[in-house]
Amino acid sequence: MRKILLATEKPFSAAAVAEIRQIVEQAGDVLETLEKYADPAQLAAAAATADALIVRSDKVTREIIAAAPKLKIIVRAGAGYDNLDLEACTAAGITAMNTPGQNSNAVAELVIGLMTYMARNQFAPGTGSELRGKKLGIHAYGNVGRLVAAIGKGAGMTVEAYDPFVGNDTMKQEGVTPLKTVEELYSTADYISIHIPATAETKHSINHPLLARLPKNATIINTARKEVIDEQGLIQLMNERPDIKYAADVAPDADEEFKTFGTRYYATKKKIGAETSEANINAGLAAARQIVEYFTTGNQRYKVN
Repeated sequence: MRKILLATEKPFSAAAVAEIRQIVEQAGDVLETLEKYADPAQLAAAAATADALIVRSDKVTREIIAAAPKLKIIVRAGAGYDNLDLEACTAAGITAMNTPGQNSNAVAELVIGLMTYMARNQFAPGTGSELRGKKLGIHAYGNVGRLVAAIGKGAGMTVEAYDPFVGNDTMKQEGVTPLKTVEELYSTADYISIHIPATAETKHSINHPLLARLPKNATIINTARKEVIDEQGLIQLMNERPDIKYAADVAPDADEEFKTFGTRYYATKKKIGAETSEANINAGLAAARQIVEYFTTGNQRYKVN
């Protein structure tokens, strides 16, 4: 009998945990939970006898992996996986996976909510603007980007996207204009929605020279990772350009500096893109099913290392 550890500093809903347990136990395995823990040492201790691990945004470090000699698979319930030490996973022979697409609609709806909130000056008294007729630029046309594009089109926006890994025909078939360069994207859109992962190549890649291309009254929406933004470069631009706005799903490191821009800036206190009851359940169940499939059939479809 294998031990599956569900370790979540920010717990899943009770309904999600119950369904995860059902999936695991039907496969003949046992589920143990570690919720709202305060110290990484607690995670290391709980993982010491685990065969598989499900986490959310919990950091699975080299030290955690070293403390878990039986561990065969780790699944990050969500799309981003920069909280997993992939190099350590590979060295230990551990398969690391994510659950792409399960949180996508929740994040996409948040993007539109943030766009509306910023367009209406954070609902402060005074004249705002509408989304209809504006140009929406999608930076990375993956699961979330495609949904943002669809909702944007429904709101009467013109949508264009840059993603070198997605074919132009796919975008065109979905009513989106493909662009050849990221510079072109940032030069033409009224709203930029960022969906790139945080990698060695992308960290701080959204910098002052790129942002300086933005047209008048542009708004940047970042529901990806804060690390992709060159924060000081953006602060410089917002000082130079009082027409630029920035909204993010997680406070940047320079949050206090950004707050000086008043209603031109907004950030959630904690990352809430996936914080809907539907996404909560979808991602957790997907993680449990992937672990069961891995042990029963060897399926590694969503392996990221």
